[in-house]
Amino acid sequence: MNFSELLRLSGLLGRFSPDGRCLASCVQYRLVVRDVSTLQILQLYTCLDQIQYIEWSSDSLFILCAMYKRGIVQVWSLEQPDWHCKIDEGSAGLVASCWSPDGRHILNTTEFHLRITVWSLCTKSVSYIKYPKACQQGIAFTKDGRYMAVAERRDCKDFVSIFVCSDWQLLRHFDTETQDLFGIEWAPNGCVLAVWDTCLEYKILLYSLDGRLLSTYRAYEWSLGIKSIAWSPSSQFLAIGSYDEKVRILNHVTWKKVTEFEHPATIANTKTIVYKEVEKSPSVETERLSFPPTRALASSLFSTQSKYDISQVPVSLQYIKPVADRANPKMGIGMLAFSPDNCFLATKNDNIPNAVWIWDIQKLKLFVVLEQLCAIQSFQWDPRQPRLAVCTGNSKVYLWSPAGCVSVQVPMEGDFQIVSLSWRSSGDSMALLSKDNFCVCYFEREEV
Repeated sequence: MNFSELLRLSGLLGRFSPDGRCLASCVQYRLVVRDVSTLQILQLYTCLDQIQYIEWSSDSLFILCAMYKRGIVQVWSLEQPDWHCKIDEGSAGLVASCWSPDGRHILNTTEFHLRITVWSLCTKSVSYIKYPKACQQGIAFTKDGRYMAVAERRDCKDFVSIFVCSDWQLLRHFDTETQDLFGIEWAPNGCVLAVWDTCLEYKILLYSLDGRLLSTYRAYEWSLGIKSIAWSPSSQFLAIGSYDEKVRILNHVTWKKVTEFEHPATIANTKTIVYKEVEKSPSVETERLSFPPTRALASSLFSTQSKYDISQVPVSLQYIKPVADRANPKMGIGMLAFSPDNCFLATKNDNIPNAVWIWDIQKLKLFVVLEQLCAIQSFQWDPRQPRLAVCTGNSKVYLWSPAGCVSVQVPMEGDFQIVSLSWRSSGDSMALLSKDNFCVCYFEREEV
């Protein structure tokens, strides 16, 4: 593995282009576009204010920069650096902005969720979608880019509207049997829309493209409900993480529960591999010591290296009891993600913040647990193979694959705390992001 030098960053805004050729990053009000392989600056754009959100168009030709405080979106072209576009929502304000799948329309959500404005870059026409709901995930596009679902709230009731993205015509409009709709997400095949309720009620509804209710699933009542969901890439499974520290897997034929995965604080099954991160201080030969020490030697003296040991089962994991009288308690399944080949599911139980659980989907069993020294900040699957990258807010990146597990120290001077990471679409490099900096990690061909 090779690492680039540290580059400046603000707001964790570093994004690979969908085609994997470019990397966009923000420093305050500047947008920097680099070539991924050399990190040479290709374009430098200056925005009107501090950038709060960026997004590439699907064809990697345009970049959207949103400045929510000013209610402005600026769009930049990679092919024509002189061309640019500015969309000002004026007094209506701006709380969210995103591309349509064709990369030629921008959807802006105004303050108080009064409406969604659809701006066309080609015809300069404007369309409006009224009553969008203020919820965690209120807009969802099918993977093929043909349809868009929007969660709506009118007359104290929840609705979903499905639009055709080619001309923004309304295809279907139906009410949902939810108390307070919290999110919507299409299956990857675009045939089923999952709609789930507020965490106060465990309820997930599955609708077809024409608005028919296919199934309703409720695991229990009178307790905090759904916290996270994830579709498998094949659309055959829907994983639902909830506040009771369990993941339930529904199948796509009957929409009934196939199994449920528990996340106990003690792992007793002898067939489960538990990788425990242990720190070891670097050994330095006393003959090499000089005073003052060289910079390379000083950094190696004070950086603690870590490796994985395989723990003997049973293993007790560090369990944190949630504070009951606070909002958004740290409990339940906060993160889950399927591997691209559909074989594994990675989960994190917020009550056990230092562990990543990896489940074998073919056998529906717990396969591996990674027990880290620090709390898990983020994890993400390699888009090309079953390889999971994990970061825990220190200067190390952790990689797991069925072949084993490795801890890699990023060779940087100073404090580089990785809190987020993202893979390039080809899976041969990865951006490691901290609050103020980022670097790119390149894998050698044999490793890939």
